[in-house]
Amino acid sequence: MSVHSKHQPKTAFGAAVARTEEVVIALLLGTMVVLTFVNVLLRYVFNDSLIWGLEVVLVLFAWLVLFGMSHCFRITAHLGVDALVNTLNPDGRRIAAIISALCCVVYAALLMKGAWDYYAPFAGLDATTGRWFPTGLAETRDQAWYETDQIPMLDWLRWLEPLFNQGESYEKVPRLVVYLILPVGALLLLVRVIEAAIGVIAGHRESLIVSHELEDDLDSGALHKD
Repeated sequence: MSVHSKHQPKTAFGAAVARTEEVVIALLLGTMVVLTFVNVLLRYVFNDSLIWGLEVVLVLFAWLVLFGMSHCFRITAHLGVDALVNTLNPDGRRIAAIISALCCVVYAALLMKGAWDYYAPFAGLDATTGRWFPTGLAETRDQAWYETDQIPMLDWLRWLEPLFNQGESYEKVPRLVVYLILPVGALLLLVRVIEAAIGVIAGHRESLIVSHELEDDLDSGALHKD
């Protein structure tokens, strides 16, 4: 049984969310490939290039990673080392999985706070106070006027100017757009990790990693090839 088939959504809403995640990931990856191919073609055939192409690919790659990490928690696709855990008895493995899940929840919550505190100034918002967990809001210097280096401003994003840039025009895409994936990705990760932790505690899943399941998949694939 494959990893993906063991973690299918159980509701129509869950299936729609899962499908949306997969489509977004495919679009990000496909756009990166197309832009890279076009830029290589322009450079070596026409002695030209899309000057903003590399920066867009870097942004899309960051979006792909930060968006994809939560998706991998949903389908249990993150790799891990379970050599020590596999030496434990079933009760010991369950306890280890629960502790790992709770640690991941704490880490995801810390990451969410850090992501928001980093992003907030670029959207003209306030970062949180508190070293580890939010205890309030702190007055933060407005950095909403920061722009990307080379990505040209898109007309359909002009509505951002009166809201975030005091009516001034953006020449390049503002960083508040490209950095948006930080709080969004961290929030999605926190939600998925909480779901995974609940699944482990409830006994619906054995762990948060795929290493031992991947071995089974590879063995199964080898048998099918033979």
